[in-house]
Amino acid sequence: MVGPIFLGKWLRKTAQVLVSGISRFVFMFLDFLDAVLCVFYRFVDEFLEGNATPCYCHHGEEKGVAAFGRENEVSETLYGRKNVFREMGFFGFLRKLDVMKRSGGGIIRNRWSDCSCESCLSWMSNGDQRLHVVVREPSTAIHEDNGHDCRGKPVENVLFIHGFLSSSLFWTEMVFPNLSEPAKRRYRLFAVDLLGFGRSPKPRACLYTLREHLEMIEKSVLYQFQLDSFHLVAHSMGCVIALALAAKYAKSVKSITLVAPPYFPSSANGASLTTFRRLADKKIWPPLSFGTAVMSWYEHLGRCVCFLFCRNHQAWEWILKLLSRRRDLHFMVIDLSRHTHHSAWHTMHNVICGGAKLMDKFLEALEDCRADVHVIQGSKDNVVPSECSLNIQRKVPSAEVRIIPNADHSTVILHREKDFTRDLELILASAADGRRGYS
Repeated sequence: MVGPIFLGKWLRKTAQVLVSGISRFVFMFLDFLDAVLCVFYRFVDEFLEGNATPCYCHHGEEKGVAAFGRENEVSETLYGRKNVFREMGFFGFLRKLDVMKRSGGGIIRNRWSDCSCESCLSWMSNGDQRLHVVVREPSTAIHEDNGHDCRGKPVENVLFIHGFLSSSLFWTEMVFPNLSEPAKRRYRLFAVDLLGFGRSPKPRACLYTLREHLEMIEKSVLYQFQLDSFHLVAHSMGCVIALALAAKYAKSVKSITLVAPPYFPSSANGASLTTFRRLADKKIWPPLSFGTAVMSWYEHLGRCVCFLFCRNHQAWEWILKLLSRRRDLHFMVIDLSRHTHHSAWHTMHNVICGGAKLMDKFLEALEDCRADVHVIQGSKDNVVPSECSLNIQRKVPSAEVRIIPNADHSTVILHREKDFTRDLELILASAADGRRGYS
């Protein structure tokens, strides 16, 4: 028995060493490729746009320039991504060139490598520049004098915030159609496309910081519809924005439901880098982790991916419809390409990672208000570990956590839409009636 056990351990150790070696080689090659693409895009941008697009390939003295004077709102992960070849100074001659080319010219509204179809540019014709908001009014008439429905119960506002690479369709397709008739009469629903995603504006002159996302939600929903009280429901990255909103409007939030929230306790100074490494560590396996690492670590490789898929999303959608023989694609497939590299890149770093250093502050604010806090997560979530939900419960002991067996980051709602919606209705009703729990 000792022989087979020893052999099994030796094989596992050998496999780990082999995978580690391959991983080092792959990411070293990607370091080189990204550095080369930095040079390529710099000259192509200069040729096509008349001004090189600022990037985050350098550190230190250039930080304030790249951040447009707002480096305090920019995540350190944008500059903390080490590249072997840049650290060696292999492309150091570009530093001075980079600064010179950033010093003049303006920022055009649409990058040459972004999609220019009517759907993606529709926001440019909207002079008001607000978020795209889907509003579902209660199914029965509301008495305008007191805001009650026909049965006399107060109408409750519910704001839904989607996650990364998603849109309001995440909620309007999976939750809205499954609401019970009483819920349809009692709640006014708001689902937003976050800044830079879906049908919302995707401006170039924006760093997509947490503050900018909050300001757009305030402008497009809270102020526009004069909401003085509301419930919050958020998924994944949207949980960071929802917590920031709840902390700022603690007296207005009645309940907050967080689905797969990314929260890794650490010191405020190291929270962003800790979150970045936990969510986007350099791994070649599984494929999802490898894709996340490539898109999060390599600014110019990520731009290439967006150029191939996002810029040409109409062609890819046509091909997928042809292959699948379906007239309509699933909304999650469509959402994957409805953004620009600029909006996705900055939101990933400045909201998910940059917001991590403020999470403790946001969660402490929840303890000071009376809002019910509910956390829902899948037990097999490979994007945001289930430990994140338990971390929130340790920080906010009053929070109720529910782990859904055999569900992952998407199927915590997808394929169980009716069950999720039923649970959500119980949460909203219990908060409105002053009760707690799902029962």
